[in-house]
Amino acid sequence: MKDMPLTVKRSIELLGIALLGALLVIGNDIIMPVIMAFFITIVLLPIYRFLIKYKFPEIAAIILPILLLAILLGLIVWFFSAQIGILVEDFPDIKKNVSSHLNSISAWISSISDFSTKEQVKFINDKSNDLLGMAGKAASGAAVTLSSVFVFMGLLPIYIYLMLFYKDILLRFVFMWFKTDHHPRVKEAIFETEAIIKNYLVGLLIQVTYMTILLGGILLLIGIKHALLIGVIFAILNLIPYVGALIGNIIGVMLTLTSSTELWPVITVLGVIAAVQFLDNNILMPRIVGSKVKINALFAILGVIIGGSIAGVAGMFLALPIIAVLKVIFDRTDTFKQWGVLLGDERPEKSPLTFASFRKKKPVPVKAGVEKTKEKV
Repeated sequence: MKDMPLTVKRSIELLGIALLGALLVIGNDIIMPVIMAFFITIVLLPIYRFLIKYKFPEIAAIILPILLLAILLGLIVWFFSAQIGILVEDFPDIKKNVSSHLNSISAWISSISDFSTKEQVKFINDKSNDLLGMAGKAASGAAVTLSSVFVFMGLLPIYIYLMLFYKDILLRFVFMWFKTDHHPRVKEAIFETEAIIKNYLVGLLIQVTYMTILLGGILLLIGIKHALLIGVIFAILNLIPYVGALIGNIIGVMLTLTSSTELWPVITVLGVIAAVQFLDNNILMPRIVGSKVKINALFAILGVIIGGSIAGVAGMFLALPIIAVLKVIFDRTDTFKQWGVLLGDERPEKSPLTFASFRKKKPVPVKAGVEKTKEKV
């Protein structure tokens, strides 16, 4: 590889990226559960090691963490479904409030244009029929989507169990890829990868908990209807970097509009969400997620978009930890070190165009980029 021309090296690297992307697109139904299971296995490792330390049988030490995870997910689903149930009970009031908002919008449109109420009703009816047609098509594929979700969730515990059971085989496989004198660096990369994934996923779990309590609690004290539902939806969507917070704000506004005919609750919800998010981004989350690996905003956004296009919500959620793991690997290999620099947030203090020393594969003085909470993976 070292004796190859530079153009051939870069062509091979780009071809490898293209093949990896094609593999993820073609086999995402198989690969995504494996990646998700791998990340969850890393999070459950401390519990497994704790049980082994206290002489639990290996099978029990593997099954107990999986049962704890299942109970936690069951509680989350129960809480979310309970909040949805409360929303369904308020459907008559929601229908009345939506009608009131539509009438107000209709009157406003009539006042600023020649678009009469009759024409507006015809337009809404036409678009409603189009939406119903689209909903019918979506419903036809819902069974397939739902079955794939059940398959996904059914495979996860099996993969987690087998990864914990065969972890030593997997580790030996990794080490056998490298020369003996490289093993210390491989071991360091494995430990750092474990720390990154564990800090990130546990941090996100803590974040969902305190954002639900903080946001939902404040809105509940103010008197906003469906406050806890707004809190839990925003907290879960906020796990998706950049895009999730925007969608969470929109859903929060829509839920508030359906439960009130006044404008002040909407402004209150937006203000509280902004305040809680500022507190989360600048004070709470940086202290919870303590990893020093940072991904620059450009590739964080690109990763989320590409992950979403390949594997939907699961791909968006897993994009940043995958990029962070790749950066750890790239930073420790001379061949791919430039890719680690590209993904990172450490900008050279001086321009490489002016100072030749900043163009080489060696440590250089750097300055921090624009820090975002989700960039600290």
